[in-house]
Amino acid sequence: MSKIIAACGNDCAACPRYVAHPYEKTDDELRYTAELWMKIGYRDHVVTNEEISCTGCKPENWCRYHVVKCCEDRGIKICSECAEYPCDNMRECFEVTKSFEPKCREVCTEEEYQQLKKAFFEKEENLR
Repeated sequence: MSKIIAACGNDCAACPRYVAHPYEKTDDELRYTAELWMKIGYRDHVVTNEEISCTGCKPENWCRYHVVKCCEDRGIKICSECAEYPCDNMRECFEVTKSFEPKCREVCTEEEYQQLKKAFFEKEENLR
């Protein structure tokens, strides 16, 4: 499976939410992901399959860090192409992402953890 690197460095191809072809997920897989997101603290309740599924970042999608919009405004595809990288916004994004890793280690199976690690916790490496 090749990587699909988002503007912030996430690997969409490894993400359990990513449903764009050829990474379609079943209803059961999406439900499992929604339950996992609550278990690790990404959400405070189990969300619908529609809410948990993702087809990739778009400027109009909600993002705490407005990464895609920022990249679009600067005419770049990923943050590391920016002269200001890493900016304070991305440093905060990296820190918040890393803050979830201990909880994931605690409550996830090794397989779940490895998937989340590849999808999210390697974002800085993916941007290098």
